[in-house]
Amino acid sequence: MPAGPRQLLEGRFEQISAELEALFVESRELARREFAEQLNQAVRRLRLARDADELCATLSDAAGRYAAGALLFRIEDGVARNARIDVPLSGAPALAAATEMSDPLVALPTAAELSAPLVEMLGHDDSARAHLFPVTVEDKALALVYAWGPVQSAAIELLTQTAAAMWHAFRAPEPEPAPAPAQELVNIEAAPAGPDAQAAAQPKTSGAWADLSAADQQLHLRAQRFARVLVAEIRLKHAEAVQSGRTRRDLYSALRQPIESARQAFHEQFFSCPSMVDYLDLELTRTLAHEDPALLGHSYPGPLV
Repeated sequence: MPAGPRQLLEGRFEQISAELEALFVESRELARREFAEQLNQAVRRLRLARDADELCATLSDAAGRYAAGALLFRIEDGVARNARIDVPLSGAPALAAATEMSDPLVALPTAAELSAPLVEMLGHDDSARAHLFPVTVEDKALALVYAWGPVQSAAIELLTQTAAAMWHAFRAPEPEPAPAPAQELVNIEAAPAGPDAQAAAQPKTSGAWADLSAADQQLHLRAQRFARVLVAEIRLKHAEAVQSGRTRRDLYSALRQPIESARQAFHEQFFSCPSMVDYLDLELTRTLAHEDPALLGHSYPGPLV
């Protein structure tokens, strides 16, 4: 083949390759924006729910968009209840374990783990996995999202945490059956290491948990849930920046805008309470920094005051 036509073809091939790469990058970015917008809409719908029933219906619908399929179970009197089936937790060890945990659980969809009636109803094959996401309010699982197939775990986890925070608002304040010291309240999530960080995690008042009013106790619990939702949103929406910040040991510089927005929201919502603790700082350290405060970076301003 003469040099001229060959060079023309090579040039055309390079042009087509560049165009395809540009289309790929554009479509990937578009998919990311659509994913983020869909997730934002789902979170907004959860926040607009008027009661627990509407919240559960919204969560079930939203979770199904991030998996091949999803069921929502209400946990009542030791039974996981769904409109299609009721599963006693005593006969479903995986479901029982998930209701006792605050983190998602992945299990094999076998009769021994999930109960024979549930496995038979769903008809999973041997390669399937059961993804279980508890909706935990005040350390008690009130619902459970069961998802299967290709599951976008981070998205469903954020939805369940948002639902938990909203569900808490629907519940009437109840007296604490066994008051704990204030330090135990702070350490529901692991606190940062080091004497300075531990001192910062202490409540501003020296009284114990029992000395707080019922309203302040409820406010502390809501603040913990709120912090979890804020940090889960950061982790999901800014996954690449989170990874980059960890690698450079400077999460704050990589995530300055979302972290500052979260700090402002947390401060406005909860720091009218004199005994409030910066649960957002504890959650940033636990979830984003993997219990290593140094990963937040030297420019991180530290706990709110």
